[in-house]
Amino acid sequence: MDDSKASNQMWGGRFASGPAAIMEAINASIGFDRKLYAQDIRGSLAHSEMLAKTGIISAADQEKIAHGLNTILKEIEEGRFEFSTRLEDIHMNIEARLAELIGPAAGRLHTARSRNDQVAVDFRLWVKDELFRVAEALKGLIAAFLERAEEHAATVMPGFTHLQTAQPVTFGHHCMAYVEMFSRDLSRVRDALARLDESPLGAAALAGTGFPIDRHMTARALGFREPTRNSLDSVSDRDYALEFLSLAAICATHLSRLAEEIVIWSTPQFGFVRLSDSFSTGSSIMPQKKNPDAAELVRAKTGRVNGHLIGLLTVMKGLPLTYSKDMQEDKEAVFDAAETLDLMLAAMTGMVRDMTVNEAAMKKAAGSGYSTATDLADWLVRRLGLPFREAHHVTGRAVALAESKKAGLEKLSLEELRSIHPGIEDDVFSVLTVQNSVKSRSSFGGTAPAEVRKQVRYWKKRLAKA
Repeated sequence: MDDSKASNQMWGGRFASGPAAIMEAINASIGFDRKLYAQDIRGSLAHSEMLAKTGIISAADQEKIAHGLNTILKEIEEGRFEFSTRLEDIHMNIEARLAELIGPAAGRLHTARSRNDQVAVDFRLWVKDELFRVAEALKGLIAAFLERAEEHAATVMPGFTHLQTAQPVTFGHHCMAYVEMFSRDLSRVRDALARLDESPLGAAALAGTGFPIDRHMTARALGFREPTRNSLDSVSDRDYALEFLSLAAICATHLSRLAEEIVIWSTPQFGFVRLSDSFSTGSSIMPQKKNPDAAELVRAKTGRVNGHLIGLLTVMKGLPLTYSKDMQEDKEAVFDAAETLDLMLAAMTGMVRDMTVNEAAMKKAAGSGYSTATDLADWLVRRLGLPFREAHHVTGRAVALAESKKAGLEKLSLEELRSIHPGIEDDVFSVLTVQNSVKSRSSFGGTAPAEVRKQVRYWKKRLAKA
């Protein structure tokens, strides 16, 4: 057999030219890191301006470099730029085109920097931009919940533990739980922004540079608080990417929990909410079906985001200082997680604003399962001075009696209740309605409509300042 044919068969059909083709395919990142083009050009412009100001390159060369970079930016944005896998990545693609446009002056741009600190600053800038986008999306979702909470501050529904009816709450209170949840996500975004707000540009390959650069100048020009303080860590750090994936995974998990509730609530068995056709689909065989597919897809995509976090943690766990090519695997995970989270947030915000609330179904369910039993126990403590454990026991007997009669607690007669404890009086019935139950839960952060409205006002003010 011909040696070249044997070689090709060994390497596989996709790589007809042998090892060189495989190396090009595994080494190239331009297929995904082209997303960094705007950040790469921003970094190069800042770097060239600093080089000129410090006298490392001439003003004339810097002017040529700036003109060439802005030309390339326009070419990419207009779809006229030709990306090449032979040039490996976005940095080399732009540098090669810059040389075509302005000649030898292009070669001066890379003075006092390396692709190591170049990619580090590009990626930080991209993640920073994405965090600002996520923050705005979260604020939109929180605002949607605040609107629904205010609208339904007094709409009673069952509160659940173990997915079993526990105590009556209001739908507004339930919505405010998600305000708290997504506000924590927003705070994690703010924390992540504060930690990544340092510029690695100027760390060069790993040891810094002997040129008299001004790293504070480039940090300011790129919108960073300050430059990083250790060149080794600067090029090897990917904590900002891990932290983004971590907060994305936590946020996606919150979205998934909400999606699960929407799926449950929209079933005929619950009937608490209804999604319009904008966020539902039908069945190919069952004409009566209205499936909450948008919520189900949000729930499913959480696994995708979580997987990216575990993937990058695994990539980074065994890497010595400083840069290793393994780090090329960081970007696809972050890019996809960001795109996925953006879509999930947009879909969920749409569903929260879109869904129709069935107040009658919620009210009916709120009174099921003896949900006011705790209110009876509390009444026994307050009015009769019983220890709570004894009140709990008396209430349990009342529930058992109601179950035997297939009736609610409020349907038991005063005589029947007194047969369980003779001290029970007629005003006990005032605590056995779901409306009075939720109204009584007026402790700070409780479900009483007045307290829900207070929390809505608080969060509206806080969101306006976020």
